[in-house]
Amino acid sequence: MSSEGNAVAIPAPTDLPSLATLITTLGDSIKSLKSSSSPDKDEISKAVAALLDAKRTYAKNNGGIGVDGKKWEEPMSKSEKKKAEKAAKAAAAAKAAGGNASGDDTQAAAPSKKAAAKEAKKAAKKEAKKNFKEGGAAPPTGVTTPAAAAKKAAAPNIRPMMTKSKLAPNQLAFNPNVSLAERPVISLTIAILTNTIIDYELLSDHTRNGCALGLPSGNGEVSGDLAIARFIAKRAASAASGTSSFLGGSDEEDVALMDQWVDYALSLSKFGLARRALSIQRTLDPLLVTGTYVVGHSLSLADVALFAALGFPSTEESKAEIARICPTGCPTLRWMEMMANSPAVKEATQLAVGVAKNAEATLEQGAMLDPLAAGMAYLEGATPGSTTTRFPPEPSGYLHVGHAKASLLNDYYARRYKGRLVVRFDDTNPSKEKDEYQTSIIEDLGKIGVKPDVVTFTSDYFETIKQYALWMINNGLAYMDDTPQEQMQKERMDRQHSKHREQSPSEAMEYFKLMCSGKEDGKPWCLRAKMDMSSDNGTLRDPVLYRQNTTPHHRSGTKYKAYPTYDLACPIVDSIEGVTHALRTTEYDDRNAQYQNISKMLGLRRVRIQTFARMNFMYTVMSKRKLTWFVDTGRVTGWDDPRMPTVRGVSRRGINIDALKKFMCSQGASRRIVNMEWSKFWAENKKEIDKYAKRFMAIDKTDHVGLTVTNGGDGTDFLTTDYLPKDPSFGKRLVRIGKKVLLEKVDTEGITVGENIVLTRWGVVEITKVDGGLEGKFVPDGDVKAAKRKISWIADVPENTPVILSEFDNLVSKEKLEEEDNFEDFINPDTEADTEVIGDAGLKTLKEHDIIQLERRGFYRVDRAYVNESKPLKLFMIPDGKKKAMSGLDGKLAHR
Repeated sequence: MSSEGNAVAIPAPTDLPSLATLITTLGDSIKSLKSSSSPDKDEISKAVAALLDAKRTYAKNNGGIGVDGKKWEEPMSKSEKKKAEKAAKAAAAAKAAGGNASGDDTQAAAPSKKAAAKEAKKAAKKEAKKNFKEGGAAPPTGVTTPAAAAKKAAAPNIRPMMTKSKLAPNQLAFNPNVSLAERPVISLTIAILTNTIIDYELLSDHTRNGCALGLPSGNGEVSGDLAIARFIAKRAASAASGTSSFLGGSDEEDVALMDQWVDYALSLSKFGLARRALSIQRTLDPLLVTGTYVVGHSLSLADVALFAALGFPSTEESKAEIARICPTGCPTLRWMEMMANSPAVKEATQLAVGVAKNAEATLEQGAMLDPLAAGMAYLEGATPGSTTTRFPPEPSGYLHVGHAKASLLNDYYARRYKGRLVVRFDDTNPSKEKDEYQTSIIEDLGKIGVKPDVVTFTSDYFETIKQYALWMINNGLAYMDDTPQEQMQKERMDRQHSKHREQSPSEAMEYFKLMCSGKEDGKPWCLRAKMDMSSDNGTLRDPVLYRQNTTPHHRSGTKYKAYPTYDLACPIVDSIEGVTHALRTTEYDDRNAQYQNISKMLGLRRVRIQTFARMNFMYTVMSKRKLTWFVDTGRVTGWDDPRMPTVRGVSRRGINIDALKKFMCSQGASRRIVNMEWSKFWAENKKEIDKYAKRFMAIDKTDHVGLTVTNGGDGTDFLTTDYLPKDPSFGKRLVRIGKKVLLEKVDTEGITVGENIVLTRWGVVEITKVDGGLEGKFVPDGDVKAAKRKISWIADVPENTPVILSEFDNLVSKEKLEEEDNFEDFINPDTEADTEVIGDAGLKTLKEHDIIQLERRGFYRVDRAYVNESKPLKLFMIPDGKKKAMSGLDGKLAHR
């Protein structure tokens, strides 16, 4: 539709959002056509027909539900409606009369009753006027006849009942199939501006007409975007014991102006977009010549309401549409750009568009985000360039694959939304922390391709956190407690208050200073938050926030003698460092309420929490304590042992970074905790390494058989073959050929004279002798496909490479260890085995960390490059996800 409102032919789409947009456009076109000085009836008829067709298509594709959220019914003409109404009345009258009257009788009786009632009403009015003229009282506005009064008195006294809301408290529901402007964008923006958006759960409901918010009390709901927005602003102000600046604050004139602009915005809803935009532009331009905001000196409900009246043009496409309507360079367009670039408006747009968790808004020209990786979900409310995630490891051990998932998911979202990744060391417990672990964590993150934008430490904020703790004490939100640990646990289980809970702030302050002094008398004392001891959520029963620890800190030394818990430090530092999304595993579900509670108590900027399931593997322990036991008892060589589930361990085993990322992302969005099979991960890994692993051959050093190829040459000849047959771009290698070659013994069992075999990469050899040693002759033009045996081999020459192949198995023998299990009872005694083989000379060129494939044996990672005969090449087998080996060459351990 142009700015003049001329109707244009628009091809009907089939997806619901596009259909909803088309319906809105056609409706605006019809309004403009009707309001023009000389309406064109033909154009209006065409537009109406197109509108009905679009609505009909929408309902057809939406299970019979129309764009208004109601069941679709074909529209009727006025005469059809009148006829249907008469028929309905006749049916009702017939039913009231006992069903005996015919349709004709009913139609005849109805007008006579109506005429009688009319005549009675006229007579009553005439009598009243006569009385007035004779000096009686003036006739009342509504005359109640004695009969009517008697009828009213006889009627039962029915009081209206409040309809129970289908919405849970704080649920904000709206239809995901309507246009952006019809979604609660004003409410969402105000909730973001008041720092309360985290308190509301967004609910997609395609049957709903309009939007509604379940009241916090559970007693009903409030409907309408503006009504909800006002409620949210007032509720936030009430919680802060003040008045809402978004509603005009305490100044009566500002409140009046605010109401005036909001009412004006609401009055424009009946007009098409072009008329609304021009009306707003002409009204706002004089005001915005010298001002930035509509009312006062900050963003308010008036700005948001008028922006919504413009269609909430927060995307490039919608802004361009308004720019085509309004005069170039006008103040209203400048104001519109300011509003569209507001972080609150951007976030509100993403929340409104993504309510069904299947779409995202494009807020800037050419700023399309990469498609989501398989298994990943949209990050709720995330906007490009404004998203910050964090990975907060404790420097008390080495990273394992569970930590790898958390770090990779945080890194993925930070990169996808063009934001920042903060790696923050949660160094709040000096008893467990070491510089060694801190250094190893940074190194391990590098191994899996995670590069933080900034590295920080919770210890950098110890003084700030301490000031927050003191503020809580002074405001009666926390108290000091010396209840013994076991008794405190029992009291929390019994939901019993501590005897110190009602101590005065001054008394609590003295005990806090005593605790922080490091003196022995302060050791029993800890700081606890006053939350809710009656809560079903145990983490809200007055959690411990501060405790004494006189162990020197690995960064701050002996400066502090008491430290905050993770529960207190985390929300504070997240808020300070600008974290927008905190990704946490489902084991923190109960603690999420505590996190938000502390944020509210301290008035912190709220952080959105998104949860995911932690990574567990079969036949594997992830506990730091248990993994430390394996290291300390010498059952593994260290934290980088390839049998360990640490990042260092699986790296030595031969993981591919891209495969690791794909695998972790494929599990990312799920909240379901499962025990993964290692085979699934290794199968994903194999897909990646198969693309670049160069091919070589090797034969068992002891369990092999010699073959004499009578026409094979003197051992000085070579053939060339591709390193990677599927991809010649990786180059070629030379392979020595000669009369004497070595074969795997298992490959020669049952071989017969006259049988043709294939020596891989060389060709066909016909067996001419079996007894007394294998002999054969090379067949230059032999049929490779006809031969049944395809055998690995190497020429028996001095230049061959000695190789040690290492295989590994799981450290524990039980698939899943239960809480009551003693893991030491399930230790696998046989977890490592070596095999000596003879490889071709080309293996001497390999470097540490290279990934190769020994044909018909499997994939391997170079753990030690070839040095000399006493320090041969050492290769670690990389599992490929299969339960059996790639050929008959089974290893000494299970192929995993």
